[in-house]
Amino acid sequence: MHRSAGRAVIIGAGFSGTLLAVNLLRQGFSVGLVERSHAFGRGIAYSTSHPDLLLNVRASNMSAFPDDATHFSRWLGARDGGAPQGFASRAEYGDYLAALLEEAERSAVGRLATYRSAAVDVDIAADGTQVMLDDGTLIGADVVILAVGNLSPHDPPGIDPTMMPPGSYVKDPWAAGAGEGLSDGQAVLVMGTGLSMVDTVLMLDARGFRGRIVALSRRGLLPLAHAAEPGPQHAPLAERPRDTGAALLRSVRRRAAEIGWRAAVDELRPHTQAMWIAASRVEQARFLRHVRPWWDIHRHRLAPRIADRIAALRGAGRLEVVAGRLTGVSAHPQGGISIEWRERGSGRTGGGRFGRVVNCTGPRGDIVQAKEPLLRLLLAAGHIRPDPHGLGIDVNAAGEAIDARGRANPRLFVLGPMTRGAFWEIVAVPDIRQQSAAVAHLLSKRHHESLQQHVRPDWPVEGVAAPAGPEW
Repeated sequence: MHRSAGRAVIIGAGFSGTLLAVNLLRQGFSVGLVERSHAFGRGIAYSTSHPDLLLNVRASNMSAFPDDATHFSRWLGARDGGAPQGFASRAEYGDYLAALLEEAERSAVGRLATYRSAAVDVDIAADGTQVMLDDGTLIGADVVILAVGNLSPHDPPGIDPTMMPPGSYVKDPWAAGAGEGLSDGQAVLVMGTGLSMVDTVLMLDARGFRGRIVALSRRGLLPLAHAAEPGPQHAPLAERPRDTGAALLRSVRRRAAEIGWRAAVDELRPHTQAMWIAASRVEQARFLRHVRPWWDIHRHRLAPRIADRIAALRGAGRLEVVAGRLTGVSAHPQGGISIEWRERGSGRTGGGRFGRVVNCTGPRGDIVQAKEPLLRLLLAAGHIRPDPHGLGIDVNAAGEAIDARGRANPRLFVLGPMTRGAFWEIVAVPDIRQQSAAVAHLLSKRHHESLQQHVRPDWPVEGVAAPAGPEW
């Protein structure tokens, strides 16, 4: 490694971590990229090979780079003639991210080291960091970035996994075998009615399951669909709306009556992070409590083809959507699980015998309850703390982790969905690509400033093994 190059370790190689690695390599950094379970450059979202799972955003807005809006659509068109206004498959997008990483590695000979391992400890000092992997490897670096993506769902209220018959409860809908071993005579209960439910139902259908599926959530709200064809282009709002709460909701409804609800939501997009940051903690909590479910179904939409599939399954009676809450869960004497629920509004009861329950309540960010060993260790050591709303890890505007004493740590950054408490809109590609570029630029700026001031620590740290490669 050239001694003038900065060094970063990124934990997590899904979209967020991969994109930051690409940006840092372009900035001249040497990067150690750690991924324990999925293919580098794909993560959970883009590891699927199933062609029926589509992106929820048109190809024209899925570029990995904020300064090159058509990068993905050009790549897709050159590869298989995909249309910019179409919805590519997630598998195709995974191929795109893997190709970006491979290209960056070729252009940065010896500056990328990948580790198929789990990070189990991070030591943070004033003059640098060390990351320990589960095989005992130690990696020294100037800065560590947590890009761990979404955490697995918590068990829904009323569900006690220890009381469920073996194989009848699936905590993580992306786990291998979630749809295996079912017969058409059985029924499946899906807890949640959001995007994860849609994916689960489509996968069950694709694997040939023809039994009854019930999707249950508190409000029974389904994600809405994109328009079949892009509508008239409306310029984003010139400045951040100053209204909050009920006044903002009324203004959005008025705007929706004028230009359509999709356009009214989309023109807010450049300002949603600034609106969230400007809101008081009380206003943020009120939004999460009362508005979030409706914002989610309008903001995170389905590709038209996917929405049509879900509508067809409902029309055929194979998928039932119920708004309500669980009132009883027990092992059925003849196998499977007996489920009872009370419907929202009417108070009617329903239920039945189910062969499997799949938890699709969505990712949770409460790191106090997280089972991730590394996060639990960092939390116990005081290096990180939960954000005020329990949505993820507390960070400042630059993405630096806030420690237990309220201090920002310039050697520990957090990237992607785990920063939603600070930025709210930070789960989609357009938001994360901007964040990745900004963090890479900041780290590069700081590194060059430290070189000019001759205060950069001498790496590698004594006793810390450097990754293999001619320049490490």
